[in-house]
Amino acid sequence: MNLALTDRLVAWAYHLGWVLVPKLPEPVAAWAFRLVADLLWWRHGKLVRRLESNLARVTGKDAADPSIRDLSRAGMRSYFRYWMEALRLPAISKERILSGMHTTGGERIFSTVDGGRGIVLALPHMGNWDLAGAWLIHNGYPFTTVMERLKPESLYERFVAFRESLGMEVLPLTSKGGGTAHAFGTLAQRLRAGRPVCLPAERDLTEKGIEVDFFDGTTRMVAGPALLAVQTGAALHPATLWFEGDDWGLHIHEEIPVPAEGTRQEKVAVMTQSMARAFQEGISQHPEDWHMLQRLWLDDLEPR
Repeated sequence: MNLALTDRLVAWAYHLGWVLVPKLPEPVAAWAFRLVADLLWWRHGKLVRRLESNLARVTGKDAADPSIRDLSRAGMRSYFRYWMEALRLPAISKERILSGMHTTGGERIFSTVDGGRGIVLALPHMGNWDLAGAWLIHNGYPFTTVMERLKPESLYERFVAFRESLGMEVLPLTSKGGGTAHAFGTLAQRLRAGRPVCLPAERDLTEKGIEVDFFDGTTRMVAGPALLAVQTGAALHPATLWFEGDDWGLHIHEEIPVPAEGTRQEKVAVMTQSMARAFQEGISQHPEDWHMLQRLWLDDLEPR
């Protein structure tokens, strides 16, 4: 199929989802998305096999272990629950979000920002990060985040408009031409003004990523969260998320301090490794809610 046509079909499917899914009763939407998740799991295609490979790393088991197959089914259901809830988010009331989000360490955000200091919340792709963002906004703490450009551009613009409608400030990771969009400078300004910044951070396979030990393997994670903390004096806190029955869980980990010694690059490396350990702790507790359907570890990457 023509790539441009594929992009248009994907964009059309998302647009249709944003219109239709919020109008469905929640049990009906949940059933439909769970059915799609189960069908894809049953087909055992490339994405599911990659998820199982990643879950085998997390659990220390062989990918052929029957328990990994069961875990990947739960993982696919979790992933599609995220999409169902993300599309329905405009229809979920503020009261439901505030009462359904079970947090530990949330006061770390509030006390930091209320004290006039910026905070960087670094998170892996777990649970429902859009809903956690809505929870933060409903508590009175609007934040800034960064988003990768999607194809086609209309789909990216729709995602940005959706997240901005929730109260987020969304910066592009790259310009329309593919160049640097200078998001770092804007993020630093927001942090120096004492505002929160939220950044997905467990996957950066560019040459700029920081190599870390992660579940007994080596991968690269985003340097931005640690670098922003070093540059601006903001607090760096990892955050991990999961689904808790019909509700949601969120844990704000302790602050990762800036090392007293070393070059800027060395400090960023130490802090990024600490971030990876916090992610590992959260993912170990809720592996089914870690939505990593891509290659992550360096020895899994195809040679260039």
